[in-house]
Amino acid sequence: MTVHIAKVKVRPRKNLPPNVCAVELSNMLGCWAATGDMLASNQCQAAAETLFQCMRTAPVRGKQPRSSINYHLARLGRNSK
Repeated sequence: MTVHIAKVKVRPRKNLPPNVCAVELSNMLGCWAATGDMLASNQCQAAAETLFQCMRTAPVRGKQPRSSINYHLARLGRNSK
């Protein structure tokens, strides 16, 4: 079985990582905008605490492994010439 590949490139999918603490951050920013309590000492203390707890328990994202599809396509292209 022969595979004919002429100038084929596959771009990797751009999977956006999920925003783990987006709700807590928006609550914090909304509280700041509504009250002007930038130090989180009075009204926004609860929102700041929930954001802090979320950030502490959020999973750490590492580097995603690169797809090897372009390598294999190039290898097949060299062998078919």
